[in-house]
Amino acid sequence: MDIKQNHDAFDGPNNIVYVRPVDVAELPAEIRPQAMGAKTIYAVHNAEGERLALVKDRHLAFVLARQNDMAPVTVH
Repeated sequence: MDIKQNHDAFDGPNNIVYVRPVDVAELPAEIRPQAMGAKTIYAVHNAEGERLALVKDRHLAFVLARQNDMAPVTVH
């Protein structure tokens, strides 16, 4: 489910973050156990591509971004 976001309420492009699925198998070995059996988790990245967070699902990624005054968008 996509929720429409009013991007005018945010402080320009610096507040946009990108949410994308990540295959747990592609993560470093020391991080994989934290996925607790999940095959896919979601990453939140800033505009420069820096990974800001890894979370268990897409909904949580969007909630996390909005709680931090960011405007999340999905990357395929």
